[in-house]
Amino acid sequence: MENIHLLIVDPQNDFCDPRGNLYIPGADDDMSRLADFIHRWKDQISQIYVTLDSHRRIDIAHPLWWCDQDGKAPSPFTLISPEDIKIGCWKTTVPSFQERTTAYINALHAKGRYPHTIWPEHCLLGSWGHNIFPELLKAIQAWEERCTFVNYVIKGMNPWTEHFSAVRAEVPDPEDSSTATNNELIQSLSKADSILVAGEAATHCVMSTVEDLSDYAGKIVWLCDATSPVPNPPNTTLFSDRLNNSLDKLKMLGMQVDKAVNFNQDRIFNQKKQPCQSNLDQTRITLI
Repeated sequence: MENIHLLIVDPQNDFCDPRGNLYIPGADDDMSRLADFIHRWKDQISQIYVTLDSHRRIDIAHPLWWCDQDGKAPSPFTLISPEDIKIGCWKTTVPSFQERTTAYINALHAKGRYPHTIWPEHCLLGSWGHNIFPELLKAIQAWEERCTFVNYVIKGMNPWTEHFSAVRAEVPDPEDSSTATNNELIQSLSKADSILVAGEAATHCVMSTVEDLSDYAGKIVWLCDATSPVPNPPNTTLFSDRLNNSLDKLKMLGMQVDKAVNFNQDRIFNQKKQPCQSNLDQTRITLI
């Protein structure tokens, strides 16, 4: 029997509930489909991993960290570049944060994944928004009845760096091992015959996680109806373009795509591809 591992990225209320601070359109339906999938496949799934985005209010990606020349905080979804800082459009609210923050923004820009984005405060520790979407939680707990542990992965605790990926922070902090490469997670996933990936959001935390697991792309199956993208910033195709490019590269490396609603293990591992329609379609992607 195939050794199937299911990696669920950030299935939390703030992303998945329409009342959430950073609701991803369609994420509630994604989680319902994923919950049904777990119920159907609970006897075949050998390991489940759940990542939890975990933040403080004071975070480099939250409005409180920043202000303009008039002392006003940036609106959510503001993009901040090294040039913006250089010309004084944005500075840190706490002056002593400025030097380190500038170095971070420069390092993030050099990596080329995304410009620094300001998000609504989300997934705050201890808050309702940090909790797992209830319907999915029930399915996970039903899977646990076989007395198998869920592997929880906490990320985002360091306020000085974004931590989209389950594998490592965008710019690791050399003084904080929690931001470095999570070798324990990689080693555990490497034992799988197949790694099914779902969660939120397709354009950010899911994509970054799969990119950082690209050495195992041939084992990865992206459950395309159990993940949705963050909408593009106004008047841009920034997020969708980045996702398209990433998916093209990952599929060339052997990653496959299927649906949670009609997942077919034999089809996947015989590499018989079928068309897939999902919320990802709004990003112009031909997934299969």
